[in-house]
Amino acid sequence: MARTVLIIEDDVRVRRMVQLTLQREGYQVTEAATGAEGLARLAEHPADVVLLDLRLPDQDGLEVCRAIRRAGPTPVVIVTARADSDDVVAGLEAGADDYVTKPFVPRELTARIRAVGRRAQPDDGPTSLTAGDLEIAPLAGTVTRDGERIELTRTEFRLLTELAAGAGRVFSREELLDRVWGYGYFGDSRLVDVHVLRLRKKIERDPAHPAIVTTVRGMGYLVPG
Repeated sequence: MARTVLIIEDDVRVRRMVQLTLQREGYQVTEAATGAEGLARLAEHPADVVLLDLRLPDQDGLEVCRAIRRAGPTPVVIVTARADSDDVVAGLEAGADDYVTKPFVPRELTARIRAVGRRAQPDDGPTSLTAGDLEIAPLAGTVTRDGERIELTRTEFRLLTELAAGAGRVFSREELLDRVWGYGYFGDSRLVDVHVLRLRKKIERDPAHPAIVTTVRGMGYLVPG
């Protein structure tokens, strides 16, 4: 489970509130006021989860998110002022795993941090799975095709593994939110849809005509059995 959280946020009051909220839950929290400072801190002291505000004084938060994603699989939870804003989709497309809105509800914030942290932990289950021509090793956290590894984020890997383990049946978006993101009440189907699109870009030979993760209109997603 996640134990260290890096907050990249320029508002000192927000940083203090988040720090107090997470420390009460047993997390170790480090802070950064700018994107550059946050990336430097992350390079020096890796965190289990990054909480990233998209409105930073020195650079676009989306670019910071992309830089974190290029550097490795560290889960990113973006901060936005409105859940229905374009920022949410843009942040997810930039590589974020989840989002939280201002003003924070402490219970929601800790639930999301806890959920993305759990995704880093392997589950008990099959030692190998297949999806199309992909070989999936759930315990090792790897996906390969013809011996070549395909790099996925932790959330993308969890999503693919859940679908592959239930090959042949349709998973609704709500079910995937519960199985992959670990909550239902706070869920948003955009999380599922954007992550499926990102996953397809990495695993499908022709993402415009997916064969591994397919859509069942009006129902959800399916890995054919």
